[in-house]
Amino acid sequence: MEPAVPRLILASTSPYRRELLSRLGLRFETGRPDVDETPHHGESPARLAVRLARAKAAALAGPETWAIGSDQVAELAGAPLGKPGSFSAATAQLSAMSGQRVKFHTAVCLAGPGGGEALDLTEVSFRTLGADEIQRYLQAESPLDCAGSFKCEGLGISLFEAIDSKDPTALVGLPLIALARLLREAGFQVP
Repeated sequence: MEPAVPRLILASTSPYRRELLSRLGLRFETGRPDVDETPHHGESPARLAVRLARAKAAALAGPETWAIGSDQVAELAGAPLGKPGSFSAATAQLSAMSGQRVKFHTAVCLAGPGGGEALDLTEVSFRTLGADEIQRYLQAESPLDCAGSFKCEGLGISLFEAIDSKDPTALVGLPLIALARLLREAGFQVP
């Protein structure tokens, strides 16, 4: 008789994270964690990402359920950048990032017996972007639900000069290299 496969839930309704997690070939469910994402006073972008990943995982973990929480916070000149939510905010974000190097802190937490967490840092060098390029890009992809106002897995890649990362999936929102390690350490079979 095969051992019971633990219940695994992705504490996110993000289609990007769901697609990434499906690459690992594990059965999982998704759920929406009820977490206040407001930064605490003086909280660094990296600490914010870790705190939110922990809170999301903890919100859906249970005695028989492992939960994966992840969060990404973009940082420009020490200040966090969130999801723009509107076309004008996305325009402002991309304009501010034009010609700059931006840090993306992506945290992942596996909540359950023997779980753990990891933090990935990806640095993106943006090209100098003209106002017309920004408008064309936003019209093409409308990345209003993405930290930093772009989709690197799509046309957003054309906005960059370089990406420095240990894990290319982290920039999309779920660092699979770290998550696969956490899952293996917890007893999941990956692959």
